[in-house]
Amino acid sequence: MLSGMTLAWPTRVHRLRFRRSLPPLPGAVEERGSWELRWTGCAVMGILNVTPDSFSDGGRHADVAAAVAQAESLRRAGALMIDVGGESTRPGSHGVSAAEELDRVRPVVAALAERGFLISVDTLKAEVAAEALRAGAHLINDVSGLRDPQMVQVCAEAGAPVCLMHMQGEPRTMQRSPHYTDVVEEVHSYLRREAERVQVAGVPDALLDPGLGFGKSLEHNLSLLRAVPDLAASPWPVLIGASRKGMIGQLSDEDDPAQRDPGSLALHLHAARSGAAMVRVHAVAEHGQALKVQAGLDRVPGGAG
Repeated sequence: MLSGMTLAWPTRVHRLRFRRSLPPLPGAVEERGSWELRWTGCAVMGILNVTPDSFSDGGRHADVAAAVAQAESLRRAGALMIDVGGESTRPGSHGVSAAEELDRVRPVVAALAERGFLISVDTLKAEVAAEALRAGAHLINDVSGLRDPQMVQVCAEAGAPVCLMHMQGEPRTMQRSPHYTDVVEEVHSYLRREAERVQVAGVPDALLDPGLGFGKSLEHNLSLLRAVPDLAASPWPVLIGASRKGMIGQLSDEDDPAQRDPGSLALHLHAARSGAAMVRVHAVAEHGQALKVQAGLDRVPGGAG
């Protein structure tokens, strides 16, 4: 299965449906009040944390001007979507109030919407999601997998697709002895079941994210990465986010998250070859170049350029 995915991934078309207007992007198609975003191969979601305490880049984009400048840089480097986060969900983190998270996120989302960005908002709070969507966001990235029924309602009413992530436990305690009987079967079954559930409830579409590092050991993470072809065979596109995470430090003995981009590239190239539709990354330019080179290498001889 993996070898077949390897040959197919550079030309594989992915689709994500919306019931809200999209910026004028290549691949954005409107049909009778609905929009579909189409892209070929593996796209890049650029991380924009507007937090003081994120594990890799906390505090660097805390004001609107700095955040917009960083988003412009990520778009120029090739990011299809910008993922704005106002609350750290690193292992051991403590949450912030909805009001504080909104103070960080809402002005940035509004500024990016004015500039025609495709915007994802990384939040597990329905109140934050609702206000972010009103400010111009297009997709909600919920690390809790839409456990909150109000989150499902918010996204359904706004016509916004979601990124459904699997997380065992919650951020403050999730890395305390995570356990599974069969991590691949449990995570993949959960994601497929939840995608069906939220679509029945009116959410237009879903990205599936196995949640590397969210209630998983190193071996759990590696098993899930090896099993990306199975998840990518689902009707929904797959997002993989390994950027600068602790598993790379464990594999490479690199303690500084900012120095883990080479390992991030290795894992994300594997995910792309295995059928992932999108990777969520800090180093957008490096990933864009690597994915283009890998796509050139993997194209079938004599096929389309």
